Amino acid sequence: MLPVAHRSQDAAYLESPPVPIEGLPQIVLKPRKAAPFFGRHPWVLDSAVDRVVGDAPPGAVVDLTAENGHWIARGSYNPQSRIRVRLYTWDREEAVDLALWRRRLEAAIDLRRVMGYDRVDAARLAFSEADSLSGLIVDRFGSYLVVQPTALGMAQQIDTIAPLLAELTGVRGIIVRAEPSMAKLEGFELPTRVVWGEAPDEVIFIEEHGVRYGVQLLLGQKTGFYLDQRENRRAAAGYFAGRNILDTCCYTGGFSLAASKLGQAATVRGYDNSKHAVELATNNAALNQLTNVTFEQGEAFETLDALGAQGQKFGGIVLDPPKFARGRRGVDEALRAYHRLNQQAVHLLERGGILVTCSCSGGVMPEDFQSMLLGVAMKTKRNIQILEQRGASPDHPVSVTCAENAYLKCFICRVV
Repeated sequence: MLPVAHRSQDAAYLESPPVPIEGLPQIVLKPRKAAPFFGRHPWVLDSAVDRVVGDAPPGAVVDLTAENGHWIARGSYNPQSRIRVRLYTWDREEAVDLALWRRRLEAAIDLRRVMGYDRVDAARLAFSEADSLSGLIVDRFGSYLVVQPTALGMAQQIDTIAPLLAELTGVRGIIVRAEPSMAKLEGFELPTRVVWGEAPDEVIFIEEHGVRYGVQLLLGQKTGFYLDQRENRRAAAGYFAGRNILDTCCYTGGFSLAASKLGQAATVRGYDNSKHAVELATNNAALNQLTNVTFEQGEAFETLDALGAQGQKFGGIVLDPPKFARGRRGVDEALRAYHRLNQQAVHLLERGGILVTCSCSGGVMPEDFQSMLLGVAMKTKRNIQILEQRGASPDHPVSVTCAENAYLKCFICRVV
């Protein structure tokens, strides 16, 4: 049975006379696979595709059709990816070209302006599917942009899109960075480089809620800083006054510095597996003149085990690990890892302690994460109260047609 939201629209298309399509290659769907795309989901997975009509090299603009030839949408094709087609328009008269990218980027940038993100040092200006730009992420850090393509078609367009972004934002330089694992899945190579304008200094400085951070745009993780946790850092800090805080996977000190400066924590200890990240975090603590914050190199699971063996206790613990699963296929293994990590943390928490636990695995749904916490509570015989269930900051909107955008979960809990 078709999802209720799609039934009438899908039926209307299938009952109308077939319309021949000329020009672009066609991706023809298998029978009974069209409903999500009439509902404007932007990802056509390999399992939905029946055949390709015409010559469609990697990155080609293609038309998506139902099994009987009815036109549905238009997008970019990648035979090497599990996401075979990324859809960009449901208007048959609209081309997938530079003019479309201009309209979409203008709309995305204007939305951030309306939300006030033009008045902060760093923000996400374009967020992939949420801004109808599947496979493109654009972050602003002061006078520089970092562009991260997560799809082959967008990676092929970078040299075209960069000058357009420069025109729309007036920045001094634009860096392109691709996440290696994602680039491998999509079948492209894209070295980190300055794609437009001038290179930034090795370290540039941004301020977030009164906390200063040094950021390296050409090195490090993601686009240089985890902008999605902006509001969560401030929210978590509000629970940390007078407490001794442990921050695992601390990267360059985001939660740690906020806990100290905004939350007035008694002490903060941050750990990260990257020696380079620890050095940056230490420099950031000095930048903010915070003497009660220390950082050490340490892998999360090993660190929690060691601290537990020492009998140490904390009033608050932050768990913000890297992605444990890319999609639904790895969810079970990811949930087992989250369970182990959170169980270790609960053992280290004082009665009434605060647990800030996060997941950036898009395949792990909020209800999955909450069920994992239930398992931890049962295993440890501790009561876990969810005080706040949060997501990414508002400059990371979520498209209702692509729930996968809501990848970030941040639960602030009290453990008694």
